[in-house]
Amino acid sequence: MHAVRLHAFGPAENLVHEQVPDPPPPADHLRVAVEAAGVHLLDAVIRQGRALGPFPLPELPTVPGREVAGTVDAVGPGVDTSLLGRRVVAHLGRAPGGYAELAVVPVESVHFVPEPLSAAQAVAMIGTGRTVMTVLDGVELTAADTVLVLAAAGGMGALLTQYAHHRGARTVAAAGGPEKTARARSLGADLAVDYNRPDWPETIRTALGAPRPVTHLFDGPGGALARTATTLLAPSAIHHAYGGASTLVSPNADDATAEQDDTGDITVRGLPAAQVQERKREFEEKSLRLATEGVLTPLVHSFPLAGAAAAHRALESRGTVGKVVLVP
Repeated sequence: MHAVRLHAFGPAENLVHEQVPDPPPPADHLRVAVEAAGVHLLDAVIRQGRALGPFPLPELPTVPGREVAGTVDAVGPGVDTSLLGRRVVAHLGRAPGGYAELAVVPVESVHFVPEPLSAAQAVAMIGTGRTVMTVLDGVELTAADTVLVLAAAGGMGALLTQYAHHRGARTVAAAGGPEKTARARSLGADLAVDYNRPDWPETIRTALGAPRPVTHLFDGPGGALARTATTLLAPSAIHHAYGGASTLVSPNADDATAEQDDTGDITVRGLPAAQVQERKREFEEKSLRLATEGVLTPLVHSFPLAGAAAAHRALESRGTVGKVVLVP
């Protein structure tokens, strides 16, 4: 088979498309003929040689990638042979191996791909969609809310924009550039602004007729963009921080789900890693169900498997729209 391997940590060019032996599935595993493999910013961080959270640096050479969808083409000892030929999707957890024509998956991680979804859409929902469900857990958005989504044309941002619209909230999408703001508007945003323009906060204030109109801020980028966005938060608003922005939440907090910011009236709600792991199958099932029902439709940005390096470069430079996937 062909796979993308990393032989040395460093730039995207270190991702090499090459031929490797077909992996046999061990006991309690199955093998998937991959139709789509997810690319995550975490993959790029690890490729650079930086460990992050519970994900240690792998031994080299390694095949990156933790999200795959395709057809079962072989099963290991102890696995029901009726699974052969079934369309499945799985998140591989801490074990990489997704950037390949064939991927070995623990049978306990597998979900059947619902009929309306493509392999690329299923991959988007099993990883990015699962994280969105974690962010939204316990959050009750209503028509009384005004929601601001940063990076609204990204994988998570696109789903969060759709969900806020579905719940009837007044939805404001902030994205970089006219193409991305147009995409966010097509997802149901009532207002889409280009955060590359210095006047974007004032555009929101003028359009909504209030200096601090936002009750829920969904923030993946963090940094200066998030600091500007917080000036739009109403008293008692909730700042949902995930991805790069999750560092806003103290890792030493007893709850690690919410804490007050330094103004004392805004709640910053993080993404607790323990909850993601303990309830991951529940969140995966909910994500796939909402996509099947048409509530959420993931945006997908596809690259060929041999173009993994280009996919990494585009993702790191914010040159993608939606979930990035590799197609063998």
